[in-house]
Amino acid sequence: MTRFAFDHVHLRSPDPDATGQWFEDHLEAKRVRRLEGPNSLRVILDLGGLNLFIDRVPASTPSVPPAPFLGIEHLALAVTGIDAIIEDLRAKGVRIVMEPNNPNPTTRIAFIEGPENVRVELLERQAA
Repeated sequence: MTRFAFDHVHLRSPDPDATGQWFEDHLEAKRVRRLEGPNSLRVILDLGGLNLFIDRVPASTPSVPPAPFLGIEHLALAVTGIDAIIEDLRAKGVRIVMEPNNPNPTTRIAFIEGPENVRVELLERQAA
């Protein structure tokens, strides 16, 4: 029996509502819950089956450095129709960090930048 199971990814943002809305508007995330306390705010999203927690932090909190860096560098989402998705995101003003390309014959990838400089890889796999 496996003792470990994936639960969530945790993001920090000075504005969890706006960050969550970006993921809803651009990556089809679904808002699951919003928890607000006297000194806290957490927005919980379902991003393609991934539990994404977004917690409020002061605006003065340091941002991630430019990639590459040690630690978790990006989120990756499986997609179908990557080229059309990239064009749709570009039209919405999303920053394309890496244009669609084929690192191997059965995989097409691209990278976009989300709020708080979160890099998101879009990945389309084809049968070998």
